[in-house]
Amino acid sequence: MVLEWLFAGQNAARLAQGLWLTAKISLISVALSCVLGTLFGLLMRVRHPLVRLVCALYLEMVRIVPILVWLFVLYFGLSAWTDIHLSGVWVCIWVFVVWGTGEMGDLVRGALESIEKHQVESAKALGLNRRQVFWYIELPQSVQRALPGAINLFTRMVKTSSLAALIGVVEVVKVGQQIIENSLLTMPNASFWVYGLIFILYFLCCWPLSLLAGYLNLTDRKSVV
Repeated sequence: MVLEWLFAGQNAARLAQGLWLTAKISLISVALSCVLGTLFGLLMRVRHPLVRLVCALYLEMVRIVPILVWLFVLYFGLSAWTDIHLSGVWVCIWVFVVWGTGEMGDLVRGALESIEKHQVESAKALGLNRRQVFWYIELPQSVQRALPGAINLFTRMVKTSSLAALIGVVEVVKVGQQIIENSLLTMPNASFWVYGLIFILYFLCCWPLSLLAGYLNLTDRKSVV
């Protein structure tokens, strides 16, 4: 009876559309964060004091200010201050990209700096120039070391996308809330079943990524040993 009610009418289709919107926000944010975060990580290795200061301020600002505050500032503040109106979906994407770029950049920087110095010095002693050292020594190892952390970051992005409901984006959590509000009289415990289903959907999306991150982390440790 519960399953019949849960998937009655357009409920299943609406939940599927909400889940697709959640996936779209997450995938676009992840793709852009990978590219921009890698570039930001390389920029963080520049030794110029001003560049380092700007990168450090950006990273700390991203980490200290909650994601929800960024969403509210960009969605409500931007329209009030500049009369520029962005859709909730694009606000979420830009906020997640700003956040993901900082976090991904720090992962890339940490992975590059974790390469043992003697490997770089040995490569230079064999006649490799700086570009060859980067492509053949630093890049392959840093990708392997940064990948588990990057996948964990992507998992956090998928889960954090639920905040989009607070600025009116009709993603899977918002759809679930609407179904509950429409079923309060006919199904008093609707919230338990709807949010239970959403829990399962998020779990099925994030659990494989978590397993993959754990496997890659174990593989990296074995390769180091």
